Amino acid sequence: MLIKRSEARAGRQRLAAAYAGLSSGGLDRRAFLKQAGVTGVGLSALGAIPLTTVRPAAAGPMDHQQPVRRIKNICTHCSVGCTVTAEVQNGVWVGQEPTWESPINRGTHCAKGAAVRELVHGDRRIKYPMKLVNGQWQRLTWETALNEIADKLMAIRQASGPDSVFWLGSAKFSNEGAYLYRKYAAFWGTNNVDHQARICHSTTVAGVANTWGYGAQTNSYNDIRNSKTMIIMGGNPAEAHPVSLQHVLSGKEQNRANMIVIDPRFTRTAAHATEYVRIRPGTDIPVIWGMLWHIFENGWEDKEFIRSRVYGMDDVRAEVAKWNPAEVERVTGVPGAQLRKVAEMFAKEKPATLIWCMGATQKTVGTANVRAFSILLLATGNVGGEGNGANIFRGHCNVQGATDFGLDVTTLPAYYGLDENAWRHWSRVWNVSYESMVARFDSPQMMTTPGIPTTRYFDAATMPVNAQTGLAQRDNFKAMMVFGHGGNTVTRMPEAVKGLEKLDLLVVADPHPTTFAVLSGRRDNTYLLPICTQFECSGSRTASNRSVQWGEKIVEPIFESKSDYFALYQLAGALDRAAERRNMPIRFQAEIFKNYEIRNNEPTAESILREINRGAISTGYTGQSPERLKLHMQHQDKFDLVTLRAKEDAPAEIRGDFYGLPWPCWGKPEWRHPGTHILYNTNLHVKEGGGTFRARFGVERNGVSLLAEGSYSKGSELTDGYPEFTTAVMARLGWDAELTEEEKASIARQGGTASWATDLSMGIIRVTMEHGVMAYGNAKARANAWNLPDPIPVHREPIYTPRTDLIAQYPTLPDRRGFRLPHLGQSIQNRMAQVAPNYPIILSSGRLVEYEGGGEETRSNKWLAELQQDMFIEINPRDAAARNIRDGQWVQVRGPEMPEGKWTRMKALVTERVGPGVAWMPFHFAGWFMQEDQRGKYPQGTDPIVLGESVNAVTTYGYDPVTFMQETKVTLCQIRAAA
Repeated sequence: MLIKRSEARAGRQRLAAAYAGLSSGGLDRRAFLKQAGVTGVGLSALGAIPLTTVRPAAAGPMDHQQPVRRIKNICTHCSVGCTVTAEVQNGVWVGQEPTWESPINRGTHCAKGAAVRELVHGDRRIKYPMKLVNGQWQRLTWETALNEIADKLMAIRQASGPDSVFWLGSAKFSNEGAYLYRKYAAFWGTNNVDHQARICHSTTVAGVANTWGYGAQTNSYNDIRNSKTMIIMGGNPAEAHPVSLQHVLSGKEQNRANMIVIDPRFTRTAAHATEYVRIRPGTDIPVIWGMLWHIFENGWEDKEFIRSRVYGMDDVRAEVAKWNPAEVERVTGVPGAQLRKVAEMFAKEKPATLIWCMGATQKTVGTANVRAFSILLLATGNVGGEGNGANIFRGHCNVQGATDFGLDVTTLPAYYGLDENAWRHWSRVWNVSYESMVARFDSPQMMTTPGIPTTRYFDAATMPVNAQTGLAQRDNFKAMMVFGHGGNTVTRMPEAVKGLEKLDLLVVADPHPTTFAVLSGRRDNTYLLPICTQFECSGSRTASNRSVQWGEKIVEPIFESKSDYFALYQLAGALDRAAERRNMPIRFQAEIFKNYEIRNNEPTAESILREINRGAISTGYTGQSPERLKLHMQHQDKFDLVTLRAKEDAPAEIRGDFYGLPWPCWGKPEWRHPGTHILYNTNLHVKEGGGTFRARFGVERNGVSLLAEGSYSKGSELTDGYPEFTTAVMARLGWDAELTEEEKASIARQGGTASWATDLSMGIIRVTMEHGVMAYGNAKARANAWNLPDPIPVHREPIYTPRTDLIAQYPTLPDRRGFRLPHLGQSIQNRMAQVAPNYPIILSSGRLVEYEGGGEETRSNKWLAELQQDMFIEINPRDAAARNIRDGQWVQVRGPEMPEGKWTRMKALVTERVGPGVAWMPFHFAGWFMQEDQRGKYPQGTDPIVLGESVNAVTTYGYDPVTFMQETKVTLCQIRAAA
């Protein structure tokens, strides 16, 4: 069942052919490796590129006469947070170790992590700024490129307004870079700013935040070692997050834990399972409700937990009652006896954890899926303790941190939202007037209106402007600033091509030219800016478990690449000059960067983090000073593997801390809050990392209390539920007298009143913690989220479904509007009776261990390129036989929204990993587009080693109504043998 992807000899031959086609010239594999200086040497013996001028990437031997420095940074691939120790000699990265002392990766790397040094030595990176002129790439200086970009941006702003520029950021940013980019968009005057979380875990954030308060993983990889039952649903960590699996498998082996994998595909993770449950794609909610049917029917729920800490579970019972075993099997294909067995284990053999990833989130019902998962945890009392909770494995290296810092169309940094109070708070942090910020927007209304998500940027470029039926802003997108984002990661790529071709300006800032640079027929006004990797600058990043880790610069940026900090600082200066030439009153550089230390023509990461510490109060990003984070990295070996707590023999400065000071880390750094390893854990004092469910939704609903009943944190002086704290609540309790004079003065300068989350003195947090109380309140989690389209999750058939017999009973949502755009649903689904017979195969997609994200970076890595050289589609033997398709054969694949007569081309992997009627593709490939080779469009020497069709040339329309998350896991396709 686990079929080997390629035979070794054939693989070597294909790789030689791939190298021969590169724009650097026709070389066979041996000649290529010889020129690159790697034939006959080990990884640790590779040298580096001279830093003074642009030269070929050549290697040299280590000079044993010179001292070697060991510098720690964080792997720039998935969000597990593995530490990389670089060996640096004379400014050259000469060797690498998978840091043994890290409590997260413990001396291990996956294939991608082991190959990260090639990201810095990679000769296929962008070497200098370039622009596209009449279809040809021309070299520029940084100064010329930024001046031209700034002039075009200001012209577009003057003609079409600030909302006509889309600021697409990245989960590759450091925390400081992500925060700065969101701040940049605010000073530009738009909420049209987004990043990769929109297409991976935006539905997770919406789903769990609307359940218990915060949109993040509740526990950690390490804590899974305490679990007795694990359900992995919609995730494949063996390939997507390989190092995380050491914690999962240790828990399984040491505790003899149940490891249940629920997935339409028999993955490499499923091969480790004690129980594998195959479901029909798109039926997550019926499976969860089917489990809860057995739990409620047998009285296995945690009644006391529900009574004291959950609101609305009776409403869930009413929906669950519809999902008896027969109906669940009819819709999902899962036998009732198997689901009963799984339900009993999860409810009885505790602690139990639910692990998920994009198989659950990238759906038209993504937010509802996440809500159902969360409700299952609440019903069984499996949240807020060791070994349980929602362990949400995130994708890119800083997708958690970039989300936390507001690279999102709905929020300012630290999830403050977009209302006037949020803007006033951040205006105070930034030391500017609120009125000056309002003036930067088209209108006060647009300042508080969510922007357009990355999943729909191309629609915003092509759709007619009309507030009722089309685009609801002054003008279309005219420009895109793309920092670190792949162009092949969005669905409906044929429509994306049209959108890119409509833009007046496209700027791609990245170490590699992503698909954005080559996908369309653009011939002018496209710029490439060579941004260095996170190994070539300093800053912090946040792992999935909320631990914040500091990465030190390993080497200076190679070629003519520059850091994100440099690019944004210098662009702000160029924007100022462009505005002055046009007699526009707006200015950028002095205002955005006024609070930072500027060194070597860029702001320091440390000074940006200090501003974050001052303002990101709501999520507790206030205690993680640069100094504390650096101490943690220095003493990684002093933290316990399972608890993540610093040991008794640790230096006094970190003793008692949780590794990485996982947020929330309350108060000022000098208060030494240890961070929060496990969210909502009432078994610890709030000063020791304990907490309650957050009171975000008021104190009552329809006469029913939303506050906890008889549940409170250890040591709390309030032994029942309570609302979030404001100065008024403090006064009612008499606790306002405990504020210092300095804290009172700070609140007075803010107008005399403040909530805990906007009190810049942090006095409210300090006083409440002294009383053992959470400043954010003590509420019940919500099983009924009345503000969402489906307050209780209900099954809705995917928009593109072959089960047309289920549409009437389980329809998708009606057409609606959101995020300034129309959003289609039933109008498309109602055509399935005509579509499904011609496209009978359900198509899903996912990750490979060898590549990451859009793949431009990893497919340009010669160590990884050798491992997987062909784009492929997995097809069941029954479906292959019906189409006369053999394993390894070229096939053509088409989706129902592709242009007439167009097909994609890839290899077939005939396998029982997928069930009959289901196919699966990896999503890391690009460079071929509907059978057209685009290698010639890349600048000379920057084309990835491996190219292939993108699955998203085939995928179709479909968006989650809450977040506009795209549907990538359930669409339809047709497959045929290639001619």
